[in-house]
Amino acid sequence: MEKLTAPKTAVVLCGVTLDNPVIPASGTFGYGYEFAGLYDINELGTFSFKGTTREPRFGNPTPRIAECTAGMINAVGLQNPGVRAVKETELPRLREVFRKPVMANISGFSTDDYVFTAAELDGEPQIGWFEINISCPNVHGGGMSFGTDPDAAASVVSAVRRVTKKPLIAKLSPNVTDVTVIAKACEAAGADGISLINTLLGMRVDLRKRKPVIANATGGFSGPAIFPVALRMVFQTAKAVKIPVVGMGGVSSAEDVIEMMMCGATAVEIGAANLVDPYASLRIVRELPEVLSRLGVKDINEIIGAALS
Repeated sequence: MEKLTAPKTAVVLCGVTLDNPVIPASGTFGYGYEFAGLYDINELGTFSFKGTTREPRFGNPTPRIAECTAGMINAVGLQNPGVRAVKETELPRLREVFRKPVMANISGFSTDDYVFTAAELDGEPQIGWFEINISCPNVHGGGMSFGTDPDAAASVVSAVRRVTKKPLIAKLSPNVTDVTVIAKACEAAGADGISLINTLLGMRVDLRKRKPVIANATGGFSGPAIFPVALRMVFQTAKAVKIPVVGMGGVSSAEDVIEMMMCGATAVEIGAANLVDPYASLRIVRELPEVLSRLGVKDINEIIGAALS
């Protein structure tokens, strides 16, 4: 009787090999060690750590979370301890529980902020990629203001490119007319990859108080409801650029991961699902070989971009 072999799940993202394409998204997985008490996080492909800025940030005023049908809205506002604390405290703790390269998500309110943060982290050997967040929809004066203009997006990527040789992945906003214009500008400026989508803009109203639920009024809408939008934008971007694409947005199953990859994603980030179920990413990693086998796929790389033609 012929022995069945498990499908190959390893992929190469911007020159770095991942055991599998599953990546918990920034803002949903802390700095990693928080989840290490639940399971061995080395089973993941990698993860994108909490959005890090030049200076410490408390974030937006509360309340800053609102539930909604098939998703949630958040306006956390990049709460983080600042880049120096990440270097001195968070990364040493991570090294104790995670042996793989990690994705460093960085954000800022000026080009200089991005450059400073990337330069500070560039010497950290565990950082395999920089994910440049130019798409945060709930921080005034930064984030999405760069990601909605191709020239501004390109200027950030170009400036960060000058201070690091590590792969740069530009994280793009869906809150634009044509995401491919931004993606191509980032590619031309030196990005090694594109990740998308960040959250959509949304809001909820408290009927009794007659005012927005979130103190910030609006926030980032995420969860299963946005998956078809994310899939469409990954599909369009993968057709428009020659660099790898990391897909995300409403992904909550192994089937969703495969769908994203068929639309051109090399790897896939899992976001809001981690907040609903802390084991979501691990479950998807473990289910992926079974679903691939069911589809007759022997190597996951066979399906990347399968739906593009």
